Amino acid sequence: MRGPAGFLLCSLLLVAPHCTEETAQDTQPDPKTPCANWMGGAPGYPGHNGLPGRDGKDGKDGQKGEKGEEGVQGVKGDQGEIGAPGQEGPRGFPGYPGQKGEKGEGTFVYRSAFSVGLKERAPHPNVPIRFSKIFYNEQSHYDTSTGKFLCSIPGTYYFTYHLTVYLTDVKVSLYKRDKAVIFTYDQFQKNNVDQASGSVLLHLSAGDEVWLQVYGEGDNNGVYADNINDSTFMGFLLYPDLDVH
Repeated sequence: MRGPAGFLLCSLLLVAPHCTEETAQDTQPDPKTPCANWMGGAPGYPGHNGLPGRDGKDGKDGQKGEKGEEGVQGVKGDQGEIGAPGQEGPRGFPGYPGQKGEKGEGTFVYRSAFSVGLKERAPHPNVPIRFSKIFYNEQSHYDTSTGKFLCSIPGTYYFTYHLTVYLTDVKVSLYKRDKAVIFTYDQFQKNNVDQASGSVLLHLSAGDEVWLQVYGEGDNNGVYADNINDSTFMGFLLYPDLDVH
């Protein structure tokens, strides 16, 4: 375009940017307005998603909630292993006495005893004195025909004798298996009646024999008995040998 018209157009183009720049400096448009004093362009495409931010700090615990409803009971679990024994607890108070039990069977009681007296006035010396008056001989362990006690139950026995002495002196001894165990002597005093006695504990085995016997000469057999004076001999089992019975 030439001539005056072309010249005018060129002048306007030169002056316009200068005016626009001054106007821009004086008034800054609000970038938030839809049209910031100029014609807006077409909307752009959405940008890509940014990277996730960092985890924030833990918040404070809230208030305790209300108790919920009881749930359904679950299936019973397997039995666990037996634990170690606990410490012994304190001793309890004594209990009440129980009822009386039934009577049991009694244990067997071993019995062996005799008590005999003299009928003859003067027994023969150096032979067993035969005491034929029987006070007690339930087990028949004393033999009146021989004057000897025969042990049937091994154990410990007690023997004793009390003799009336009259007319002459008395010397007696208690024998066990043909051996004298104890001796008793009494010297007779004229116009008087004396007493002689002795006792002993003996352990006897089955088959052992025990008896009384006058020893010495015939002048020493003053053992006496009548209707008002007795000479007695007795013995009994204290306790049997438990290892045998």
